[in-house]
Amino acid sequence: MANTLITDDVIANRMLAKLRNDLVLYEKCDKQFSPDFTNKVGDTISIRKRVRFVSNDGADITSQIQDVEEGEIPVTLDNRKNVAFQFSSQERTLEVEEFDKRYIDPAVTELSQVVESAIAAQYKNIFWFLGTAGTGPSTVRHVSAIRAHLTKHGVPQKMAINAFFGPDEAADLADAVKAVFPKEIAKTAIEEAVVYRMGRMSIYECASLVSHTVGVATGTPLVNAADQDVDYADVANKWTQSLITDGWTNDTDDILLAGDVITIADVYSVNPRTRQSTGELQTFVVTADADAGASTGPSTLTISPPIITSGAYQTVDAAPADNAEITVVTGTGGDSHLQNMSFAENAITVAFARLAMPEEGSGASGSYKEDGNVAIRFLRGYNILTDVTINRFDILFTVVTQNPWMAVRRTS
Repeated sequence: MANTLITDDVIANRMLAKLRNDLVLYEKCDKQFSPDFTNKVGDTISIRKRVRFVSNDGADITSQIQDVEEGEIPVTLDNRKNVAFQFSSQERTLEVEEFDKRYIDPAVTELSQVVESAIAAQYKNIFWFLGTAGTGPSTVRHVSAIRAHLTKHGVPQKMAINAFFGPDEAADLADAVKAVFPKEIAKTAIEEAVVYRMGRMSIYECASLVSHTVGVATGTPLVNAADQDVDYADVANKWTQSLITDGWTNDTDDILLAGDVITIADVYSVNPRTRQSTGELQTFVVTADADAGASTGPSTLTISPPIITSGAYQTVDAAPADNAEITVVTGTGGDSHLQNMSFAENAITVAFARLAMPEEGSGASGSYKEDGNVAIRFLRGYNILTDVTINRFDILFTVVTQNPWMAVRRTS
């Protein structure tokens, strides 16, 4: 039987199908295709945050009408990735299956990993933190605690939660729940990754998760000055604030690193619906690397969530007192621990954008394909002198933690 000529459309379609099939983390994120981008790295659009209100008493609302405080999240198109290689015209006459094995499969592996790694890196924006650094999850209780934590902090019980664990952690959990371990081999990457399901929570194995290295984290850190709470209107579009601290080891660079998580004595989280204390210390993620200065080890930390003590967007039951003790919960300084991630679909958004095709006469041809969410462009250019075709596969996307309160990290 004659070999089938592999056209640009065939290549692009095969690439798109395999790319979509290889994604694990991506399949459980909020997926968007954005026509608002103009196909350039650095383009920015804004996503409006969900509005909250507080209820009032009585029939007369004259003095109780609330302003609509609607924050926006800036989303920057910052991931332009490609795989480029060359092969001869003769190799384009291979059987489709052989062409897949030699060229498309390796290229898909690289591009899918780029997307997965960008999602896994969002752990640095997630402030909910469970577990003790150095002790990995290994029981059903470790998993059910994730669902309980998110429910207590406002994630609707009817909303599905997807939990991703590294291979070692997944193996321990699989052994703990081996009675319900799936017996059938599924076809897609996301199905093959399933460890088990319970209720509206699914547990997956994921090799793309990353480890977090703790900053130096030495000294006896304290809050420096009381009343460091903020108003929602001042932080609505960034969801971070500055926290003035001291007591760290003097003159120390990287005293904390982006992704480190702290608690503050007597500052407890609240249920965003009831605005009542949960009895659990609020966990704050440090969103930028911080150094400690001279003399008293001062350091101004950028933290999330912001400290809001009242109103529809309340995050804690009280502002920290002066000299309130700070505890770094991500581990001992310099240690690294895998950051397992669990989140509802609306927590993390991945948006692909369209890449323009070259104009006629440019010397390049190819094919652009999208399936409603994922998009890929294939281009090729032929060199008549060497009889070699240069090929490239491009994707353009961004990842943003749109609702960090719908996600939690579980340390290993």
